[in-house]
Amino acid sequence: MNATRPRLLVLALTVALVPNAFAQTTQTAPAGDQVTQLTKVTVSASTARLPEGEGALPNTITVITREELEQQLALTSDISQIIANLVPAFAPSRQKLSSRGESLRGRRPLYMVDGVPQSTPLRDGSRDAHTVDPAMIERIEIIHGANALQGLGASGGIINFITKRAPKEDGTFFETSLSASAAVPRQSDDASYRGSFLVGTRKGDFDFIGGVAYDSQGLYRDGEGRAIAANTVQGDIMDSKANDVFLKFGWNLPRDQRLQLSVNRYELEGNGDYVSVDGDFAAGIPATSVRGRAQLDPARNLAESVALDYTVPHLLGGSFQAQLFWMDFKSRFGESQFSNFNGPGTPSQLEQSQNVSRKRGVRLTQSWGKVAGLPLRITAGLDALSDTTYQELLVSGLDWVPETEYRSLSPFVQAQWWLFDSRVMLAGGLRYENAELKVDDYTTIPSTGAHFVEGGTPDMSETLPNFGAVWYITGDLNAYASYAEGYSVADVGRVLRAVNQPGQRVENLVDISPVVADNQEIGLEYDNGRFDANLAYYRSESDRGSLLIFDPVNNVYNVQRQATEIKGWEASAALRFNEKTRIGLGYARADGRYDRDQDGRLDTDLEGVNISPNRLTAFWEQGWGDAFSTRLQASHAYDRDFDRNGAQVADFQGYTTVDLFARIRLPVGTLNVGVENLLDEQYISYYSQTTPSNADYTAGRGRVLTVGWAHRF
Repeated sequence: MNATRPRLLVLALTVALVPNAFAQTTQTAPAGDQVTQLTKVTVSASTARLPEGEGALPNTITVITREELEQQLALTSDISQIIANLVPAFAPSRQKLSSRGESLRGRRPLYMVDGVPQSTPLRDGSRDAHTVDPAMIERIEIIHGANALQGLGASGGIINFITKRAPKEDGTFFETSLSASAAVPRQSDDASYRGSFLVGTRKGDFDFIGGVAYDSQGLYRDGEGRAIAANTVQGDIMDSKANDVFLKFGWNLPRDQRLQLSVNRYELEGNGDYVSVDGDFAAGIPATSVRGRAQLDPARNLAESVALDYTVPHLLGGSFQAQLFWMDFKSRFGESQFSNFNGPGTPSQLEQSQNVSRKRGVRLTQSWGKVAGLPLRITAGLDALSDTTYQELLVSGLDWVPETEYRSLSPFVQAQWWLFDSRVMLAGGLRYENAELKVDDYTTIPSTGAHFVEGGTPDMSETLPNFGAVWYITGDLNAYASYAEGYSVADVGRVLRAVNQPGQRVENLVDISPVVADNQEIGLEYDNGRFDANLAYYRSESDRGSLLIFDPVNNVYNVQRQATEIKGWEASAALRFNEKTRIGLGYARADGRYDRDQDGRLDTDLEGVNISPNRLTAFWEQGWGDAFSTRLQASHAYDRDFDRNGAQVADFQGYTTVDLFARIRLPVGTLNVGVENLLDEQYISYYSQTTPSNADYTAGRGRVLTVGWAHRF
């Protein structure tokens, strides 16, 4: 696509848009389905912290439906790629196990599975996007922008994977899918296979759903047929195997009470059949892979979680929800050479590390509707969290990052008040975060000097407000405005492991004052059943943000706390011509600056690892009869320059990809055919272009054909 076309598409989008965006992106129905008018999109209780997601939040919300997931799974099983395909405000996927650089509105989102946090901010290994197989996901709910609804880690928003459920009525269903994919033209070692099987049943007061999934990924090729470089240290999804076991038991008790137990175990591990060959960043030569094996074990993700949910709609004059959860997460990295491992002048040692995180939490929520007979809902709750994290070296048995425990006890209250015959909703609330970080005395590893560091328990408290309003102007048009604060903590593990001076104390080293992001947003949304459009403008500020800043001397990213400001806008529009034909456009723009030299002036553009490019997406869904439908979609990432005090320090050359999906109904089941990167575009990924590293200078995937069969009976 030439450079003029994206500009024309944006101009057309801007002119055609009836401004809209009350807090949600309209759900997309597949071609051939009946049109459903959406006036108030709600999300689940686990996302909204409201009973059954009642009411609407004054934030931009995207709901990726089951139908959309099935379409995208015919193209890729990479959940980050699926989100990027459908949400322009999400940074392009790296197509790796590591999600470093995959931001939402320029900040890290909090990943959740049915409300259970997956993110590990104390030692952020950027692996939290891959903890459940997409076959187990019913839909994805995304709250754009900072908020403190869920507690720690949502400075960029929330991405909540809602898992599948048993049938609503008595009965049993079986769901199976099989697929295979390969590069086109076909080459050796690039075949991938995946399959899943689920069974759901309900009988009286008991219900159950369980499933297994297996995914084997081959070697990836770029648009010119070269093997894409395997990220053997941070982890890769190519040349890997993954499996998932998922169980959910439900029991409906008297007085409409419900008890639900969910268990999930997900493991993704590299095969280790390839090693990477560095590219040349300056010369524009991408890194590649050749056959070979590392000496130590390949990278792996192992996520095990248990959640117990209890709900009762009639307690103390309102409804009550409680969740207890356990989450154990191990993310193993590949091997690296540690220079001077046993001290200055000693030989280097081959090592690999593993992040270990254990979360235990309780979430209690009580909600009252029509308080004092008024159209007022008040929701109050209490969250308790214990997150214990450390990073171990698996060869030497040393702890690179000492065991660090974050403990918090956080009450909150939220109110919604409907006025003028429910034409206006006012919302507001407070969350009080009271937390401490406990680190015992420890000694750094020999390569940093084996220094003794005195432990400590730094603490913090913060009150985080939010307020907003929604005006339902007509049955088709809504407007909203909001202010919300979200927070996270800096990657304290990077600080603790990097101590290289004697006589240090944890309380002097670690600043656990929260990274508070102030999110201000206004928007409009329009939906008349055939045409829907939304437009939102936002601004996000942090007085002391947490940024990854590249250190070219040591070839690593370090955490720095600097003032940041991000502002941007998002828009989308879709038109259904009839029951068979629907087209749509989406656009997101974000600009971010930070105070690099800490002189009180925002002087430097946010690096690519901290902010996404401006992006335009488009789709055309077409039903060609009762048994055949297609979806053609395109994504364009715009060029971007990066400035530091008036001097250009990096640039990104944009690219366009096109995907095609086709569904054919068979006498038994459905045949799904997908072609990712239909035009076989050769491009270097956004992360690679904006990160000066020969090892990570990798191309994106070329043309990939996926053929699958699915059936639910």
